Amino acid sequence: MKALLASIGAAAIAVSAPASGAGSILFAGRAWAAIDRGNACVALTRAVRIAAKGKVQATAGFSFTPDRRRWGEFHAHLSHLPRPGSTVLLTVGDQPFLLVVGNGWAWSRGALQEQAIIAAIRKSGGMRVEGREVGGGRFADRYELAGAPTAIDAAAARCALAKFSRIN
Repeated sequence: MKALLASIGAAAIAVSAPASGAGSILFAGRAWAAIDRGNACVALTRAVRIAAKGKVQATAGFSFTPDRRRWGEFHAHLSHLPRPGSTVLLTVGDQPFLLVVGNGWAWSRGALQEQAIIAAIRKSGGMRVEGREVGGGRFADRYELAGAPTAIDAAAARCALAKFSRIN
């Protein structure tokens, strides 16, 4: 039952995610979903803690584009606005990654870091994104990784195929 609810939750964030339209769901399993949005394919999840009404729901994922301009780019919509000049850290298992921050979002720093993050996800059970909020307090958005490798692979495969042929 818990797995079913997690799959429904993953599908719900996939459909409700505003970034580039809802798109079509390629995979929804455990805590993750893969979505084809036409111009990009994404693997998405939401934080374990569900945001209160009116608050930002923390989400994280990976983006792939058929032209490979983004290929495994990590992104996180943060639950709190980070303090200007502060750092935001992604920790997968026990491996830390310093992220680029802007306007309530955080991103990976490039292809090598993206490959390392995906490799760490394949052998870890959880991840967190943490930093200092504007008021000075700390925040940490925690994520489950069950279903992440399959969602990432599904998004990457769909965009790789889209480069060579039109997929409907």
